[in-house]
Amino acid sequence: MDEVLLRSLTPNVLGILVRRGADFSAAEDAVQEALIEAVRVWPGDRPKDPKGWLVTVAWRKFLDMARSDAARRRREELVDEEPEPGPAPDSDDTLQLYFLCAHPSLTPSSAVALTLRAVGGLTTRQIAQAYLVPESTMAQRISRAKRTVSGVRFDQAGDVATVLRVLYLVFNEGYSGDVDLASEAIRLTRRLAAGIDHPEVAGLLALMLLHHARRAARTAPDGSLVPLAEQDRGRWDTPAITEGVEILQAALARDELGEFQAQAAIAALHADAPAADETDWVQIVEWYDELVALTDSPVVRLNRAVAVGEADGPRAGLAALAELDDSLPRHTAVAAYLHERDGDLAKAAKLYGQAAEKAANLAESAHLTRQAARLNALLR
Repeated sequence: MDEVLLRSLTPNVLGILVRRGADFSAAEDAVQEALIEAVRVWPGDRPKDPKGWLVTVAWRKFLDMARSDAARRRREELVDEEPEPGPAPDSDDTLQLYFLCAHPSLTPSSAVALTLRAVGGLTTRQIAQAYLVPESTMAQRISRAKRTVSGVRFDQAGDVATVLRVLYLVFNEGYSGDVDLASEAIRLTRRLAAGIDHPEVAGLLALMLLHHARRAARTAPDGSLVPLAEQDRGRWDTPAITEGVEILQAALARDELGEFQAQAAIAALHADAPAADETDWVQIVEWYDELVALTDSPVVRLNRAVAVGEADGPRAGLAALAELDDSLPRHTAVAAYLHERDGDLAKAAKLYGQAAEKAANLAESAHLTRQAARLNALLR
C-alpha cells in the first residue's frame, strides 16, 4: 500500500469535492472514508487513475451522507449534478486548504490537527498518537475545527504567516507516536513552497532542513540528550544541510528578511562550523539582533544572551540575561551554563538543579540533573 501516494492525493481530492459544492466538513469525512476504502481495495486491484478513483468514491460517500441530511431537497439536486466518471481535473487546491486549515479563528492546536488531517492525510488515530492524547479527544478537536471553517469561502485569501506558524508548530512537536511530525512538517512545507513563491516559506523550509539534519546526533545510544557543542558532527546529514543552505541563500538574495530566514541563518552558521569552537558567534549575535528587531521575542532575547556569552564572554552573557524576566522557560538553565563558563561552579550546580525541576520534559530534566551532579562531583 502506497501510503505516501494516498496522503499526497488527499488535499487535491478534498479540494475537488469542495469546489463541486460539498460542505468542507462533510467533504473531509467523505475523503477519509474513501481513503479507508482505498486501503482495503488497492492492494489487490490498484486503479490506473488513483486520483480519479478517490474522487469518484469520495463523491459517492458524500452523496450517501448527504441523502440522509435534513436538507434533502438540495442534496438530491447534487445527485443530478454528479459528473460522469473519468480522469480527475488537474487543479491543485492544496494551497487553499493550507489557508483554510490555518484560519485565524482556530486555536493553534486545532489548526495543527486540521492541517495534519486535511492536508497531511493522517488519520485521527495517528494524530492523537503523535500528540499523546486520547483518540476521542483529538476527534472532538478536529470536529470542532471543521465546524468552525465550514462557512469560510474556499477561495478566500489566507495569511501566509499563520500557515507558516502552524507548520512550525507541527515541526517542533518532534517524533511521538508512529508519525514523525518533523518529517511530516518538512513534507508539507515542501508542498507549500511548490505552490507559493514566498521568501519566508523558503526560510522555514531551510530552517527545518538545517535543524532536522542534526537529528541523529542529538541523542546518545541510551536516549540521553547530547548538547550541540558535544554532538558528533560526522553524524549530521550533509545533503540536508547543503539543500537548506542553498534554499536560504536564494531567499536572502531577495532582500525581504523575515524571522524564519533569520533563524535559518543562525542554524546555517552552526552547521557551517567544522567544530563547536570554530562557530562564528559574532555573526550569530548579529543575526539574533536582526531577529530581535523582527520579533521582539523574549525567547529570542534569551537565546541571544547565550550567543553573547559565547562571543563576548560569560559575564557579558549574564548581563544580557539580567535584562530578561527570570520566569522565562530555560532562563535558569541558561544562567547555570553562563555561571559555569564564568567559573562559579557552586552557583551553576545549584541552578542546574533548579532548572531540572522546571524542565518541560523528562529528557531535558535528566540532562540538567546530570550537569548538576557533574559539577557537584568536582566540588567535593
